[in-house]
Parts: sequence; C-alpha cells; structure tokens
Amino acid sequence: MIDLHVHSTRSDGTYSPRELVDYAIEKGLRAMALTDHDSIDGLDEAIHYAEQLRYLQSSSTGASVPAHVPEIIPGIEFSTEYQGRDIHIVGLYIDYKQPAFTQALQNFVNSRELRNEKMCGLLREHGIDITYEKLCAAFPDAVITRAHYARYLLEHGYVGSINEAFDRYVGDHASCFVPREKVTPTQAVELILQADGIPILAHPMLYGISSARLETLVVELKAVGLLGIEAIYNNHSAGDERQLRRLAAKYHLLISGGSDFHGSNKPKLDLGVGYGKLYVPDDILEDIQACRKNLLFTDMDGTLLLNNSTVSPNMKNALNRMTTAGHHLILSSGRPLPSILEVRKQAGIDYPNMLIISSNGALVYDCDNKRPILEYRIDPEDIKYIIATAEATGIHIHGYTSKTIVCHEMNEELCYYTRRIHMPLQCVENIAAALPNGSYKLLAIHLTDKERLVQLREQLLADKSRKLKERVQMIFSNDQYLEILPLSAGKGNALRFVTDYLPAPRSHTFAAGDAENDISMLKAAQYGIAMANADASVKACADIVTGNTNDEDGLLEILNKYFVQ
Repeated sequence: MIDLHVHSTRSDGTYSPRELVDYAIEKGLRAMALTDHDSIDGLDEAIHYAEQLRYLQSSSTGASVPAHVPEIIPGIEFSTEYQGRDIHIVGLYIDYKQPAFTQALQNFVNSRELRNEKMCGLLREHGIDITYEKLCAAFPDAVITRAHYARYLLEHGYVGSINEAFDRYVGDHASCFVPREKVTPTQAVELILQADGIPILAHPMLYGISSARLETLVVELKAVGLLGIEAIYNNHSAGDERQLRRLAAKYHLLISGGSDFHGSNKPKLDLGVGYGKLYVPDDILEDIQACRKNLLFTDMDGTLLLNNSTVSPNMKNALNRMTTAGHHLILSSGRPLPSILEVRKQAGIDYPNMLIISSNGALVYDCDNKRPILEYRIDPEDIKYIIATAEATGIHIHGYTSKTIVCHEMNEELCYYTRRIHMPLQCVENIAAALPNGSYKLLAIHLTDKERLVQLREQLLADKSRKLKERVQMIFSNDQYLEILPLSAGKGNALRFVTDYLPAPRSHTFAAGDAENDISMLKAAQYGIAMANADASVKACADIVTGNTNDEDGLLEILNKYFVQ
C-alpha cells in the first residue's frame, strides 16, 4: 500500500515530517510522498530520517528499528488558479534542490508573507491581537495557511470553532481574507517538469466543474507536459474513479492516488486509508517509477547498426542491460516498417513495450500489439504531381504500400536500395494509381549526384500554384536518398508523440542519429547525440558527439553512461 499525497506541519498538517515517517511505518506503507503546499521545507527532514532508519537496519548496532522503512518520495502540491477556481497540481519525485525551482519557491514565499502581513493587519482592525510574528511563533516551522489563522483565533478565544473562524474572518468571502497571488496550473506543471518531477492533477472531482470543463483543463495541461491524474482519492466515488480512469486512458496519463492526509486538521481521515476505504495499490507507483526511466530514440543505419546492417554482440549485450533496467528503446528510421521488423528479428532486438518509428516518422508502430498508433500519408494527388516531376527530370522515385515497394521496374537505383531494404517490388505503369490511399513517403534516388536531388526539391517546392510546402517536407537521409514525407511526419514530431503516448517526461529523452533526417529528432529530445560519422549539420545541433563511429559501436558510449541503472 502507498500514499502519494500527504501533508506535514511544514504546510497545514499536524504531524512533523519525522512523525509522518514513523506513522507510515506503523501503517505498513511501502512508500509515501510528502507533498506540502507550495513548500519543500520538510523534505530533508523526512528523507534523512528514513535514511537513518535504513542505516540502522543494515548495521549491527542491535538498535530497535522497524522491519521496513517506506520510500519517502520528494513532492510538492502547488495551489494554482484557473478561471477563478483553486486547482492543485502535485509534483512527485521532484529535484527539490534544483536552483531554478528553489528560486521560484522563494518567490512564492515572498508573496505569501506579504499576503499574511495584510491579513494580520485586517484582523487587528477587528480588535484581534495578532501579528505575523506572533502567528509564526505559535506555529514554528510551518508554512502559514488559513488553517493556522483559524486555529490561532480558536485557541485565543476569538471564535468558538474552526468553521466560525472561516465564516467570520478568513474564508474566501470573509472580511479579513486577502487573496494570494497564485501561479497558473500550466506554470505549475512547467515548474515541476523543470525540477525533473512528475506533474499530477490533484483530486479533480473536488473542483466542482463540469466533465467538459475538466477535460478542457486536462487537454491544456497535457499540452505542456501533464503526466498524471489523481484518480484514487478519498472523496471520489467508484463512478468518479471510473470517469477519471477513462479520461487518463484517453489522454495517456498515469494514475496517481493518495489520502491527502493532514493529521487532526482533517479529522477521521487517516494516512494510507483515508476515511477507511481508500487503497492505492503498489502498481500505481511502479508505473510512475517506470515513467522516470530514460528513452533512447535511435536511428538505425549509420547509428545503431554496423555498416553491414547488423548489431554487434557488444551492442546487443548493452541493449539487453538497458532494457532489463527498465529503459526504453525506440527504433527510429527512414526505412519502411517491414525492413525494420526484419532487422529487429535478425538482431534479436525484441523487448517488451517496444515502439518503432518508421518512414521518418510517418508511421509509429506498437510491437506488442502489432498495430500502428500513428499514421500520416502523402495525398494521392500530390503523389501524382511529385512522381511526374521527378520522372520528367530523369530521377528515380518510388512509393510504398504497407508491404511492397511500388515502382515502374527494377533498375540500378532499386538494385542499390534493395541490398538493405528487403521488400517485394510491385511494378506498375502508374505509381500514383497504385497508391489510392496515399503513401507514408516517397523516395527519390540518385546514386552519383546529390545536386540533382537538391534541384528536384527546389523545383517541387517552388511551384506556388501547388503549395506543396504546406503539405509535404523533403529531407536527405544520405547523399543518395531524398525522402519526401507528409508535413506532419518527421522524427522530431514522432518523438513528441511517443513521449505523450507512453507517457514520459521529455527531460528523459535521448536521440541519436547521423543524417539530415535525424536533426528534428535530436532537436526535440532533451539530449541530442550525433555520431562521429555524422554530417556536419547534425553535429552542429547535437548536445553530444560520440568519439567513435557507428562501425566502432560509438553508441555504446551513451548506453554505458546513461542507461546502466
């Protein structure tokens, strides 16, 4: 059992971070996320205390220690504002010492302190003996919230209950309430991602918004990197949870869950079990942890493969270690899908949850379920025009069905091409007519003069009456091959799609390649890797250039550094 939403005295809870660890041990939790409101002040205390207990477990001191110490997940809960509503975004596994993140939090603290000074002034105008200094002294080490104001007023005899304090003084519409400047949900998601965390939309059913409005919010947040939704929560009915799980599945979001434990500030709500029926299973955490593994998007020819189109034993062993550790391998190639599947089978690169980007991003394929999950095709009318133009200039060009190369006849260019790409030929008089549903790509080949292909590209894109550049793109995969693709395709766009689909944070993406058609992928990834044998233009946009070429297994440098655990 786990609990991924818990508060301490460092925000508005009544258990100290250390006491929460002890209580999590008592409750038998496997893991607990400390997610104080807009604060990370309790994380060091909780994490270090848990580490001390684990050390005592492993030492021979004989000290009395618990049999199991839960994982303490560093987290935060941002209070944000969306269309006049208070929306909360939880961040899990945050790098809470990341400088830009801590600076942003300090800005929140400064804003909160100014607001608290104003509220204390209004309360004094109502005859209440209070200052911000007295409030902080009454609740040391806490991030002051309205719950602390209410408790202060109750303990000093100004009100008869917490509810009265809110109704008369500090509630949303009460006389002494001062709204605090808040970030937007979008900003909170971006801050959490910046801290290498997992952003989660917290307790969505508490906001009192319609299903349509909630879905709009999810779409907006997904666009900036939202990775999960808190579907398992105390106040969610079985129907609520089903609705949220459907929403998560529709937008490829992780499921999270937690009690929102605050101690005595939320009576009868207990850690781990909420009001008694809450249960967050361990596999929820396992999916979140898997999301934090690295993703390697690798080109094949000139990158992963040796020059003879095979994978070396050393590379195969490294890929085995990488995937066993839970990292993801995504093959990304200009090759058509049948050719990639053939290489994958021959090399034994067959791993669970594997995706393939083929035809330079025009097709993304789910290997486990043996089905496309993204497809783009060139329109038949554009195919007719492109082929006619290429043929008029004497340049070979062909298209593809899902299983065949569609061409006029075997020629020198196809002999060269099919040495590596083993697909049957469908020889026809009219290539465009043989592709009534379009083609993932067209391939123009000139074996000796790249400039001829450059001129073809310029001619095709220069025809303003056709406006072809609004629908297709043209890039080189090597000096002999001009790839003609749907505009929405491309390896970079495919990488973005895959990270949204899994889902996975973009900060954990690595992309490796050697040719012009890889550039968009390298730019889209957090870390772009150019091989030592790569074109100069690819090296210019890369974050890392390998010391060795593909034929020297240069990619092993990356696997051994970033994908070992």
